[in-house]
Amino acid sequence: MMKKAVLGAAILAAILGCRNASSAEVKKALQNLSQTVEEPTMALEPEESTEDAVQVGESVEFDKTVHDFGDVSISDGPLSCTFKVKNIGKEPIAIYEVVTSCGCTDATWTREPLQPGKTGTISATYKNEDGPVPFDKTLTVYIAGVGKPVILRLRGVVHDKKKSVAELYGVEKLGALGLKSLNYKVSNILQGESSADEAKVANLGKQPLKVTFTDVSPNLTISVDPQTIAPGSTASLRFSVKSAPDVWGLHTYAATPVLNGKKASRPITVSALTRGNFASWSADQRKNSAQCIFDESTLSFGTVKAGTPVQLAFSFTNKGKSALRIYSVDADAEGVTATLPGETAAQKKGSIPVKLDTSSLPKDETVIMLTLTTNCPARPVINLFLTGLVK
Repeated sequence: MMKKAVLGAAILAAILGCRNASSAEVKKALQNLSQTVEEPTMALEPEESTEDAVQVGESVEFDKTVHDFGDVSISDGPLSCTFKVKNIGKEPIAIYEVVTSCGCTDATWTREPLQPGKTGTISATYKNEDGPVPFDKTLTVYIAGVGKPVILRLRGVVHDKKKSVAELYGVEKLGALGLKSLNYKVSNILQGESSADEAKVANLGKQPLKVTFTDVSPNLTISVDPQTIAPGSTASLRFSVKSAPDVWGLHTYAATPVLNGKKASRPITVSALTRGNFASWSADQRKNSAQCIFDESTLSFGTVKAGTPVQLAFSFTNKGKSALRIYSVDADAEGVTATLPGETAAQKKGSIPVKLDTSSLPKDETVIMLTLTTNCPARPVINLFLTGLVK
C-alpha cells in the first residue's frame, strides 16, 4: 500500500500533462492516485513476460488489448475479464482513469503507481443484460506518463440459447479445427508499436487437438490458448503484429496451423495498416513538417467497357516546410497499380499515376478507395477515390 505523501511530483506532473483535462477530471485523477492505507487497492501482479504483449508508447505493455468472449448465452450472466498492464519504462506510471463506453460495463484497476518492471491489472465486467445481440464495448484507459489514451475492447455474441460448436465454428474448417474465418485484421499500427486482436476457434473433432504454427511471417506472433483444445471445446486464437521500419501501409501476414503435428492445407492471414507515429513530435516539428494537399480527392474514369485499361493521375502540392514522403498506396480492389512519387520537396508539386485494369471489376458503378500513408503528422493516412461505370 502507498500513503498520499509517497506520491511524487513527477507522477503529478505527468497526470496534468497527459491530456487536456478539466479541473474536475484532474481532481478526480489525483484522488484516484492518492489512495490512503485505509482504502483497499488491487494487488500488483508479479513480473511476467508474454510473447503476445502489445506495446503502447515507450513505457507501457498490455498482455492484450482485446478480449473476445466468443459466443455466449443470456443465461451465462455477467462476463468478466482482466487485462494486465506492465511498466516497461524507466519511470513510474499510474492508471488514473478508466472510462467505460456505457453503463453496461464496469471496470476496476490497480490504483497504486507502477514502478518500472511491475504489473497492474484492469478488470472489466459486461453485465450481459442487453439480450441476444452482438456487443463490442470499449474501455478508455488514461495512464500518467503516456501521452494518449489506450483503448481496450470487450466483445462477443450473446445468443438466447446455447449452440453447439459445430453450429458456431463450422464456417471454415482446417481438419478438426473450426473457425469463423481464415482472414483477420488488427487495428492500425503506429511505427514503433504493435497491435493485437483475438478470435475464438473450436475443436470439431473427437480427440484432443494440439495447435501450433509454422511458416509464420516476420513480425507476426500467433498462438492458440489453450494450445491443446478438448473435443467440442473452444480456444482463443491470439495474434499480434509488430511494426517494422521498412513496412508501411496495408500488409498481410500469414501463418499455417499445425494440427496434432500435421500441417494444415491453408494458412490463416492477418492484415494490418502501419502508419507514422508522431506522438512524440514537438509543436515546432509539426509546424515545420510536410503538408500534402491534393488538387482533387476523387477522379472519375467515366464509362468504359470491361477490359478497357484506364490511366489517371492524382496531383498534389507539398505545402509544408519539409520534404514529403508517400510511403505506400493501397487499393481496396484488384487490378489497381499506383506509382509512388518519391520525395517531394517543400512547396513543390507532384503526382501519383494510377493504372486500372477494368477486366477484374464487376460490370456496375464502381468506387475504389486508395489509402496513402505519408510522413505528414496532420494527415498520416489519406484516402483518395476512383469512380466510374464498367459495362
